[in-house]
Amino acid sequence: QVQLVESGGGLVQAGGSLRLSCAASGRTFSSYYRCGWFRQAPGKEREFVAAIVWSGGSTYYAESVKGRFTISRDSAKNTVYLQMNSLKPEDTAVYYCASQRPSRGSYYFPNNYDYWGQGTQVTVST
Repeated sequence: QVQLVESGGGLVQAGGSLRLSCAASGRTFSSYYRCGWFRQAPGKEREFVAAIVWSGGSTYYAESVKGRFTISRDSAKNTVYLQMNSLKPEDTAVYYCASQRPSRGSYYFPNNYDYWGQGTQVTVST
């Protein structure tokens, strides 16, 4: 089992940047196939933001964040990052990281992930 802990959220003005981190303990991310970032705004369903294949580094992004957000990983630190630039008020949400075992299906659906962090709040003001 792996424990995931997110950090780096906060309050930022529109147009600003934040970098979220997701540190794994218990088992390393290399034991898993993919890591993903999701977000959930009040009254809305949890939605896909970005994902990365741990071995090889292929990345996937939601259309709404493509060109603004970058997902990356640091194997030595067993950490996944989400660099968020040009933030907009509609990016306001609780952001969660998650890990996915092999053969769990698409990166896009939250139900295909096995372990989740507790979430970190990102608030973008106008």
